[in-house]
Amino acid sequence: MRVTVNVTRRPEIADPQGRTVARALKELGHETVKQVRIDRTIHLDIDGDDADQIHEQVDSMCRAVLTNPVLEDYEIEMGR
Repeated sequence: MRVTVNVTRRPEIADPQGRTVARALKELGHETVKQVRIDRTIHLDIDGDDADQIHEQVDSMCRAVLTNPVLEDYEIEMGR
């Protein structure tokens, strides 16, 4: 089963990479850009058909390794 995890930095947490990109875009003449946030997408291919069990496994992976629960939020999208 294909699983996608969308990881976002919490709004109250600074995003230095996003600030750097926003500054570079403005220097290139893109003055309309107000803010940039850099997020991550993780794709996993997992053996099995039990969507609930796979969701549980991926949630455990996110809490243990794939995300920083202090700084980031995540959403799990189950595929086929």
